[in-house]
Amino acid sequence: MNPDRLAPIKLVIFDVDGVLTDGRIIIDDQGVESKFFNVRDGHGIKLLQRAGLRAAFLTGRQSRVVDRRAEELGVRLIYQGAKNKIEIYEKILTEQKMADPEIAYAGDDLVDLPVMRRVGLALAPADAVVEVKAAAHYVCRSAGGHGAAREMVELILKGQKRWEAVTARYYQTENPDRTSA
Repeated sequence: MNPDRLAPIKLVIFDVDGVLTDGRIIIDDQGVESKFFNVRDGHGIKLLQRAGLRAAFLTGRQSRVVDRRAEELGVRLIYQGAKNKIEIYEKILTEQKMADPEIAYAGDDLVDLPVMRRVGLALAPADAVVEVKAAAHYVCRSAGGHGAAREMVELILKGQKRWEAVTARYYQTENPDRTSA
């Protein structure tokens, strides 16, 4: 991975279905929708924000589940029902006063290609379609909804030399005088 692509990233935009989830959509008899999110992906997004970067969700579907997950994670930039993702991407650039090199985008399907071709860092889960993997600057070892978002966050934070600082609290010992038997 070219470190020059990682350094300027300030915002990571995640597609939802197929990136933050495994792509399955469960709708019960009452029309209630469910999605499966990975807790490590969520923690990764929290680490991203703790490091001073921002996260956004950009999805073609409309779902209360996505609003709920975004609220849990403190993600304030949520764009749902995006039939033309490049138009929404342009809106994000204008609203956030950012440029293409400052944006990373994580996508898994053909609808993501126009945005992926514009951003400074295009990311794809391991199970993305072939065309998306070909357009990505980095293809994860993990599949969508199974740790891909966490892997993406780690790539960026480690590349920006922010990982150790943002995770340091997990390595601190409570009692440095403690000895083991």
